[in-house]
Amino acid sequence: MKEYFENTKGTAVLATSDSQGNVDAAIYARPHVIDEQTIAFIMNDHLSYKNLCSNPKAAYLFMEEGPGYNGKRLYLTKIKESDDQQLIESMRKRKTTHACEDADTKKFLVYLKVDKIRPLIGD
Repeated sequence: MKEYFENTKGTAVLATSDSQGNVDAAIYARPHVIDEQTIAFIMNDHLSYKNLCSNPKAAYLFMEEGPGYNGKRLYLTKIKESDDQQLIESMRKRKTTHACEDADTKKFLVYLKVDKIRPLIGD
């Protein structure tokens, strides 16, 4: 999984919902692969993060660049988080801030257990 996400370009969506079942979907970066069972995302204090605080379940859809519909769907459960800003900064792959990022927003490193992996289409 680590090699896949380090070497495969594409577009990803993280789907979360709050404790009431209100769903959100957001474009997301590739995950940090901790091990074959665990991934992590650096998250701002926005809706996806807040949803994971009230409902630990999420789905991550990754569509590979190129022709066809190739990619992966990951079914996830939040297991822990860290607000250690030094750790978070050391894990950041890109050091630039995108227009959608607020440099002053507190960031969290959110760890998720990979419950299931399915192909993008079918199974």
